[in-house]
Amino acid sequence: MSDTRTSSPETWDEIVLRVLKQNQIKLIVYVPDKVLATLIKRLHADDYFTVICPAREEEAVGILTGAYMAGLRGILLMQTSGFATLPNVLASLAVPYQIPLLMLISERGTLGDHQLAQAIVCRMMRPILATLGIEHHPITRLDDVEFIVDQMIKQAYATQAPAAMILSPLLTNKK
Repeated sequence: MSDTRTSSPETWDEIVLRVLKQNQIKLIVYVPDKVLATLIKRLHADDYFTVICPAREEEAVGILTGAYMAGLRGILLMQTSGFATLPNVLASLAVPYQIPLLMLISERGTLGDHQLAQAIVCRMMRPILATLGIEHHPITRLDDVEFIVDQMIKQAYATQAPAAMILSPLLTNKK
């Protein structure tokens, strides 16, 4: 008797986890976020990863910078409002010292998120990334998750430059 069940497609967070492994990203540093909660839970459950939750995003950059200098690849997971704390450390550390700091940012403050503070930070995030010369791409469709995450990781390490992947609510808020 044949098995007629079909496997369901991977979720965006399952794809991200798989691509991180494929690119030898072992250190996960995150500040808690509701949108990233499922991914964070999966990362904690997987012995491949070392997962750290610092007090602030700037501390996460310091941890990831030190890890990079020791030969370990990592990524920072945060939401848009957490990004607002980073321009100084990006401009004074990651960019001038060519640290391939990877950031996975859940985009808040748009598409139905009516919190004014979130909306203000959301409007400033991309211009700051552009001003600092940090490559950044939104991920809006499930079909693009693997390509964008994989290529941004490869580009960051090839160019020794920070890179940001922005998880759009078009991807993460779909039920």
